[in-house]
Amino acid sequence: MAKFVIAGRADCPYYAKAELLGDYLQKNLPDFRIYKITQHPDVWEEWLRGVCEKNKWSHKTSPIIWRELLDRGGKGLLLGGYNEFLEHAQLYYGVTSSMSTQLMMVIAKENLKAHTEKEVEEKSLKDLVSPLQVWITSATTPACYHLIPMLTSGEVFGMQTEISLVLLGSKHVEERLKALVIEAEDLASPLLHKVSICTKEEEAFRGAQVVIILDEHMDGEVYTLEDCLRSRVPLCRRYGGLMEKNAHASVRVIVGGKSFVNLKTVLLMKFAPNIARNMIAVAMGVEGEAKAALARKLRTTPAYIKDVIIWGNISGNNYIDLRKAKVYNYKSAICGPPHYSQPVLSLIFDSEWVKKEFVETLKTLSVTGRHFGGILAAHSIATTLKYWYHGSPPGEIVSLGVLSEGQFGIPEGIVFSMPVKFEKGTWVVLTDLKDIEISQQVMTRMTNDLIQEKLVALGDLPTFQSYKSETDLSKRHEEFIVPHIDDHQDEQRVSDEHKDSLYSDLVTDEEKDLAMSEVDFLDMIPQTTSEKLLQESINDSEG
Repeated sequence: MAKFVIAGRADCPYYAKAELLGDYLQKNLPDFRIYKITQHPDVWEEWLRGVCEKNKWSHKTSPIIWRELLDRGGKGLLLGGYNEFLEHAQLYYGVTSSMSTQLMMVIAKENLKAHTEKEVEEKSLKDLVSPLQVWITSATTPACYHLIPMLTSGEVFGMQTEISLVLLGSKHVEERLKALVIEAEDLASPLLHKVSICTKEEEAFRGAQVVIILDEHMDGEVYTLEDCLRSRVPLCRRYGGLMEKNAHASVRVIVGGKSFVNLKTVLLMKFAPNIARNMIAVAMGVEGEAKAALARKLRTTPAYIKDVIIWGNISGNNYIDLRKAKVYNYKSAICGPPHYSQPVLSLIFDSEWVKKEFVETLKTLSVTGRHFGGILAAHSIATTLKYWYHGSPPGEIVSLGVLSEGQFGIPEGIVFSMPVKFEKGTWVVLTDLKDIEISQQVMTRMTNDLIQEKLVALGDLPTFQSYKSETDLSKRHEEFIVPHIDDHQDEQRVSDEHKDSLYSDLVTDEEKDLAMSEVDFLDMIPQTTSEKLLQESINDSEG
């Protein structure tokens, strides 16, 4: 069986003549077969160069004709161009071509028209099946392994949405990425259109519609908190610029993980200002840990506990607010239908447990970061994405890290976790909630760390200093000043004027103790301080 391939530029008259001769031979010879390939004139030279490099051939004109020898276990045998094909037909089959030049030109025009129409048809068919382009950074982290099955199950983006996954990683983990691709393909998910890898940074986020930022691996060792903070800037600068350049205009960026989540989000916003409105930080991991701790105390299921609010720094100095927390399906003296709920605070009679053990448990989990593993990180990201696309349950409060616009008295220009609801493909900050006011000293303590993280990371502040009361600050009046930052303007240097505006409402330690004693101990549950940030960074570096 003779199998010939005739390839040429769609508007080439010699390709038209070779095509006609090949059709005649195939029709009249039982063991002669041809396969025709046409390429648009704009891409012909590049395509020909690729074919020749692959097969170690030397050919520069249209058409190119070769004989396939796959049935013999070898590569194709180059025959040449039209003249060589004509000589072969005359020598072996006694057939020649007498097509006129005018007819050759007519057929060449018809071929180009047919090729163009075929390309348009193929493009329209591809448009009918347009998978959602999802990119995952640091794809060799444990969270990614758990996240892929969740994304391809249909629960996140919908059962009618096909997705195309791209796993982004460095060159030295390419083999691990390829192994992950095989595992993802083995899922045989009907919604997984394609899964591929990207190790070339300049090609990152090309056409991305969803970008999931996971915890990155630290290169080298870090010994100070300041080094940890500054080490986040180069990667966020690169990622931000690449997303601005390559990603879809309406790309949605979700930042997860267990270290410097707020900082990474605000840095990405700074370096990708055109898509900053579509960047969020995941707070559901901390929310889940708090619900689980409460459920163990109440001897119920964590899923039955709703409306726990996480304020502040998701992976740093935050507060867990239980004032709106409710529990459903709780077995007690008072029972009701499935939609009946009871306030969590009214069911916990051990105030010492809330003030000490509950706080200490969550602080230990957060400082070590050991329990915030791949499953929790993946589930938090998947659930947040699901709410982003399809809306959160009606009436339910969700905690989310978003760019502050001054809500609740939070300084503008920092990413702050606050209560929101998802609806119509976006989120709305729940500023109309009643009885969730936060005292000025508590708010200052939370915002202080976030402002300092950003300033230290960008080099506008030499050292990170924990929040101090006004009494302690007066001793270091000249050493540390924190400005109010607006991300819509250039970064400003610290000044006395900014310092006065930020600390004007602070109270002394004695006054603070008195003020907190007058507030219900369940109103605000503090979790961590800046010491946690350094420990997380060390854990991250070791990992």
